[in-house]
Amino acid sequence: MTVELAMLFWAVMLGFIHLAIHMLTQRWQAGNAWTISARDKAHSHQGQAARMKRALHNYLETFPFFAALVLMGYVSNNSSWWSELGAQLYLWGRVAYLPAYALGTPGLRTLTWVIATAGIIMCMIPLANRSLFEMLIN
Repeated sequence: MTVELAMLFWAVMLGFIHLAIHMLTQRWQAGNAWTISARDKAHSHQGQAARMKRALHNYLETFPFFAALVLMGYVSNNSSWWSELGAQLYLWGRVAYLPAYALGTPGLRTLTWVIATAGIIMCMIPLANRSLFEMLIN
């Protein structure tokens, strides 16, 4: 298994952790009766539950880009130290993002987001280099 695929696996696991924390904080705030209901009546989540919902939403915004790049790199056999380091930065940036958001630390949350986003960009580099090279020789 490549480094990038291993990071993708752990990123999927992190997605489940995001989902579980989001569900637990909603349950703690709204109560078990709301959690097991059909949720026809909306509940306004605030504080920790709202932060965990936003953290999950933000994770779901970035994960497809990361997954697509890792899979494209694997299928095209196009990996480099850029994509390996980028995949690791994405995962560890996203791991740090969750507690930073939970604690409500805006500067730290932003820094962890930037690290993870830089990781996504680094995963693009080997693919972009190859695409540019193929365009030039064709």
